[in-house]
Amino acid sequence: MKTARVTPAEIKKKWFVVDANDQVLGRLATQIAYVLRGKQKANYVPHLDCGDFVVVTNAEKVRLTGRKENKKTYHWHSGYVGGIKSASVAETRAKHPDRIIEHAVRGMLPKNKLGRKVLKNLKIYAGTDHPHKAQNPQPMVARTAEMA
Repeated sequence: MKTARVTPAEIKKKWFVVDANDQVLGRLATQIAYVLRGKQKANYVPHLDCGDFVVVTNAEKVRLTGRKENKKTYHWHSGYVGGIKSASVAETRAKHPDRIIEHAVRGMLPKNKLGRKVLKNLKIYAGTDHPHKAQNPQPMVARTAEMA
């Protein structure tokens, strides 16, 4: 008996849509990362992009617990001397609400070429409208502790 090997041509990708309205950021990000990697599939292989596409709507209405709205800060560096910048979640939500979810999901993906490739399958929109209606995205079913 031979071991079944999955090739990139055999991988079938689906489209899912998630409404982030009043969802907790961390719990939502773990579910999105799980689907992006393709871990829910029977033919999952860790070295291939076998995950699905995920469209997130209402990113501006995602919820954070506790006092993270003002206390949590994002830091980045321009590459120049003294070029460190930072912004709170409230400031980031005002300018780029999609980056809050993107940052949370990116931290849950591998830190290599595969992680960067998988992150391109994530589409985040601040409002309810998105240009992916032609792909007929299905609503993503939330994973619970019983399913794991």
